Amino acid sequence: MTTLPDLSRLKPVGSKRSSKREQIVNVFLRQEGHLSADDLVDLIRHEDHRISRATVYRTLQWMVDAGIARKVDFGEGRFRFEHSYRQPRHFHLICKSCHRSFEFLSSDIEGLVEEVAAARNFTASQSVVQIYGTCEACRTGRASALEGGHADMVFARDALRIAIATERSGLDFYTRAARLTRDQRGRKVFQDLALEEKEHLGKLEARYAELLQRDPQLESRPTFLFFKGAANGLFAEGAERLSRGVDDQQALMIGIRCERGSHRFFKKYGERFEDSEGKQIFLEFADEEREHLDLLIREYQALVKRQGRPRRRQRATSAPATRANAR
Repeated sequence: MTTLPDLSRLKPVGSKRSSKREQIVNVFLRQEGHLSADDLVDLIRHEDHRISRATVYRTLQWMVDAGIARKVDFGEGRFRFEHSYRQPRHFHLICKSCHRSFEFLSSDIEGLVEEVAAARNFTASQSVVQIYGTCEACRTGRASALEGGHADMVFARDALRIAIATERSGLDFYTRAARLTRDQRGRKVFQDLALEEKEHLGKLEARYAELLQRDPQLESRPTFLFFKGAANGLFAEGAERLSRGVDDQQALMIGIRCERGSHRFFKKYGERFEDSEGKQIFLEFADEEREHLDLLIREYQALVKRQGRPRRRQRATSAPATRANAR
């Protein structure tokens, strides 16, 4: 069950504390999916028939203003409401036959929206993506056994999958880098990072197994987070570049670019998510990647000092500039 938020912190300016309001909010947060105002009225009246329809309507608008609820339009001629407290922002697939909705989040769609807005010098404050069609159950006549489950757990599962894929690709990258690096100090840095990646990978996999124990069917539930660019790990391309043959400075620069990209990715989306276990996973990972980034930048600077100035083609991405860009 979702914990009731601190209404004194979330309430819009000028609103008053109300026991009826708290009761309505509590009932709303116990529900999953998308409720109409009439759905919530029926639920409330099962608990307290004295609460009026008008009070429920006012409280729904109050929850929207306070950031507890999000209003969505599925083309039914009425609005529905979903949690926005402890829920990530997302998009919807909407079945025109049964009017059910199915949630997902895609970094590719968000990236395209940002690209279009930037090209038009437009400051976007909200984006809504709703895809209408026919769901599997309505199309085949068979109820899907994969739907349902707690949204927070599906989100956490997908966040862990992305983190695990990134950690595996990082382990591969640093293991390869340690084998090819001739500088003894640089080799030790890569070896230590490989060991750290291996240890953290084990912790993430254990965390994933614990999550599956809480819901044995969680593994089979539909994907919520569609992050195509991170599916194979954010260090996969860097590991491939190492196999083409690079020197010690180039290996460190590739590591810096990978760590910077990974840090930005997890920080960017972690900060966009509402408070949840998935958000925490992303932000924890962002902090770890930032520590690795700083370590590699320091080692690159030390190596350049020991070996001399970097190659001409690398001057534009020298370590001091890299540190400035990483912040």
